[in-house]
Amino acid sequence: MATLQKSASFSLMGSLAASCLVLIALSVQGGAAVPIRSYCSLDEYDFQQPYITNYTFMLAKEASLADNNTDVCLIGKKLFHGVDMSEHCYLMKEVLNFTLEEVLLPQSDRFQPYMQEVVGFLTRLSNKLSQCHIESDGQHVHRNVQELKDTVKELGEGGEIKVIGELNLLFMNLRKSCL
Repeated sequence: MATLQKSASFSLMGSLAASCLVLIALSVQGGAAVPIRSYCSLDEYDFQQPYITNYTFMLAKEASLADNNTDVCLIGKKLFHGVDMSEHCYLMKEVLNFTLEEVLLPQSDRFQPYMQEVVGFLTRLSNKLSQCHIESDGQHVHRNVQELKDTVKELGEGGEIKVIGELNLLFMNLRKSCL
């Protein structure tokens, strides 16, 4: 019985010591936990399903046929301007969330049969990236995403069509930035 009590006592002391170490580490960092970069990543497997790749590209092609504005590119070099390479996945996560919430879900009745499958796929990617955060204030990221949102709003329904027409670029940049 005494041996069992000593064992439990040592186990409790070990847990307390580990907790103290965590608290000390947090206090050294000013009380803030450091985000783990691995949350800002996706698996290669997410992009290896040929049918979803085809659906995404077919949806983008169908929408781009309805896009009359060929002068504007939403997902291009300008989107990444001033953004540190280590923050590209976070940037694409923000673009993905905007695309889902503000464009695809309200337009979900259009461009069938591809839309439903692509929305489901992109929602799964968004869920996987939900814990993705960056260590900096993300000023460049937020400014660039806001510029994209403003451009889409300025273009009206044509802007939403353009976003859908660039789903292939979203797909490729998510893959490039988050693997």
